[in-house]
Amino acid sequence: MSNPYAKILGDRDPVDTIAATPARLAGLARELGPDGLERSTAPGKWRAREILCHLADCEVAFAFRLRQALAEPRHVMQPFDQEAWAGLYPSLGAQPALDTFTALRSWNRALLAAVPADAWNKTVNHPERGDMTFRTIVETMAGHDLNHIGQLESIARG
Repeated sequence: MSNPYAKILGDRDPVDTIAATPARLAGLARELGPDGLERSTAPGKWRAREILCHLADCEVAFAFRLRQALAEPRHVMQPFDQEAWAGLYPSLGAQPALDTFTALRSWNRALLAAVPADAWNKTVNHPERGDMTFRTIVETMAGHDLNHIGQLESIARG
């Protein structure tokens, strides 16, 4: 099955893309300021602050998935309901979310720098998306980043 974020990522290097995300998110958070962080792209959509919370949560999930994929033969990833996780976002702050994302992303980047070349093609399974490689997980991270950066940029343009 194809990576749903491949089109967003295009021909960009996924490792370079995920490396650039923390600084871009920090810049957008500063640009938006407290009032802008409470805006969304449309009624019923997540506010900018909630997007940052989602990114922090996803980094937790990606951290686990990456490590499980490397440690287990043919690991089966555990999907999660992002809307259920988002239930607490109204009570969570942008800065703690950004700090959490940034710290976890740094740790995930350290892991990726240590991954042996042959592990990038290791097969894993996502119950909803089918078989994929370890590399696909990283490409998904990068495309997911770009998707949400685009939403934050749209909010910033207001």
